[in-house]
Amino acid sequence: MKYDYLVVGAGLFGATFAYEAAQRGKRVKVIEKRDHIAGNIYTKEVDGIQVHQYGAHIFHTSNKKVWDYVNQFADFNRYTNTPVANYKGEMYNLPFNMNTFNKMWGVRTPKEAMAKINEQRQEMAGKDPQNLEEQAISLIGRDIYEKLIKSYTEKQWGRKATELPAFIIRRLPVRLTYDNNYFNDDYQGIPIGGYTQIVEKMLDNDLIDIEPGVDFFDKKDDYLKDYPKIVFTGMIDQFFNYQLGELEYRSLHFETEELNEDNYQGNAVINYTDAETPFTRIIEHKHFEFGKSDKNKTIITREYPADWHRGDEPYYPVNNSKNNGLYKKYTELAQDKANNVIFGGRLGQYRYYNMDQVIAAALKTVEKEFD
Repeated sequence: MKYDYLVVGAGLFGATFAYEAAQRGKRVKVIEKRDHIAGNIYTKEVDGIQVHQYGAHIFHTSNKKVWDYVNQFADFNRYTNTPVANYKGEMYNLPFNMNTFNKMWGVRTPKEAMAKINEQRQEMAGKDPQNLEEQAISLIGRDIYEKLIKSYTEKQWGRKATELPAFIIRRLPVRLTYDNNYFNDDYQGIPIGGYTQIVEKMLDNDLIDIEPGVDFFDKKDDYLKDYPKIVFTGMIDQFFNYQLGELEYRSLHFETEELNEDNYQGNAVINYTDAETPFTRIIEHKHFEFGKSDKNKTIITREYPADWHRGDEPYYPVNNSKNNGLYKKYTELAQDKANNVIFGGRLGQYRYYNMDQVIAAALKTVEKEFD
């Protein structure tokens, strides 16, 4: 069978490209290392609950073109992301807003809250922040930093806040309203019936063949020889056999269990911001589509950040200046030595994309390739 494209990875980037190529009459082969499609947005129904297998995914965007595009493949509910932080049993609303400040300091008005924030920021007055800790204190003060940022961030990144660069949090969301909506985007929701259906519909075309459980690197040379064009959504440094060095990634470990109760924590996502708790958050999946699941059953997932080593699943890049510089060298190598390969997605383009950004990047690649 003659194909026009081999797409490596059946996640959102690869599926969007394959869908658009097939719409233009191109024949596409999609291979996927995992035994299922949809990449990290894969959801699986258990006892009527759509379980987010690889962490919480809330679709949000202010890009109407992308919102209209993804709504071709699923109907979305009106879910609003309102995470809660648990610090040693104290519960705080996120993002930082008047509910947070009232719980933290007892203040009731925006004026009182700003006075308290400004008082605490004085610790960094006249100083240029040299690391994440100093940057956070300069933005929001010591109390919120210590309880809601410090240990959570250190768990997430696997290193001390004083060893992390300041630019990671140049801005922090601070709202002087009693509004717990985490995102400022115009559009937000969860697909009714889960995310997997989106990729299933994208790939449901006679011109697209899908082969799960296939590792590109088992037959890399054959693929490069046999296919006129390859869309690669894996790690760009692995593609080049790490010849310029390893890029850094963070990995994740998930522990999921089913409980014989109707409602475990009362919210879809609760972050654990103390140092003693080894995981960063607990996800209770039924709250993404509350009322859709079986009674007296719930499923929770504890999410543990982890160092990445070769062979582990990479979940997101570590976009500091060192890694970004190395990635740039890999893109130069890509231009010189792989002119029939398109690199895409979080790992291929080494960027921390949200879902809407993945679709936008894929559509931009499609436009460049075909239009």
